[in-house]
Amino acid sequence: MSAAFLQVAGVTKSFGRQRALDRMSLEIADGEAVAILGPSGCGKTTLLRLVAGLDVPDEGGIVLGGREVARAGRNLVPPHERLIGFVFQDLALWPHLTVRGNLTFVLGSVGVARAAWDARVRGVLELVRIGALADRYPHQLSGGEQQRAALARALVGQPRLLLLDEPFSSLDPELRLVLRGELVALRQTLALTTVYVTHDPEDVRAVADRVVRMQAGRIDAVPADGSHSSHSED
Repeated sequence: MSAAFLQVAGVTKSFGRQRALDRMSLEIADGEAVAILGPSGCGKTTLLRLVAGLDVPDEGGIVLGGREVARAGRNLVPPHERLIGFVFQDLALWPHLTVRGNLTFVLGSVGVARAAWDARVRGVLELVRIGALADRYPHQLSGGEQQRAALARALVGQPRLLLLDEPFSSLDPELRLVLRGELVALRQTLALTTVYVTHDPEDVRAVADRVVRMQAGRIDAVPADGSHSSHSED
């Protein structure tokens, strides 16, 4: 068994006639932050969804923390048991729930005792600096506050792996810079293994220990020296 924390082994995934991943393999070490770059439609988001258990591979398998969580045609471990935090590109906050409600929904789904909910919610909201906004609804938050709420929801279950799908793409450059720095500090504080999908070379330089490039559903290149050099991404 490899020492890798996350192993994606020969995974293929198609949607109708469109092959999103084509026998893709990737290993990520415990505590590593990996940025995944590539053009739109190359399979980056599909990869995250398969790791999270939101889709099922057609071929190949996925191992997380030494445990096989998916293989061809089936999920062996459901999403809520994988201890994964996911920040979606569109954030996907539940609009009918307050910030607190978004977080407690996650805590209930992963089996945290109700008596611990208040302390857990307070702690993570303070961590992302929106402790005063617990009882607001998503539409009452600014763009930056929504990003922080989505990050808090991803962290409240105390995940082993954090997946981020272009989380700051809709923000203005100044706010993006602030939140990028806070994300780096959080990852270091929590020692989280992180997979970060982005088109922004500045994100890569800030957050990644290693860069992986994807093209047409496969790994295109992994710089051997860990460099963050980048060509233009669309």
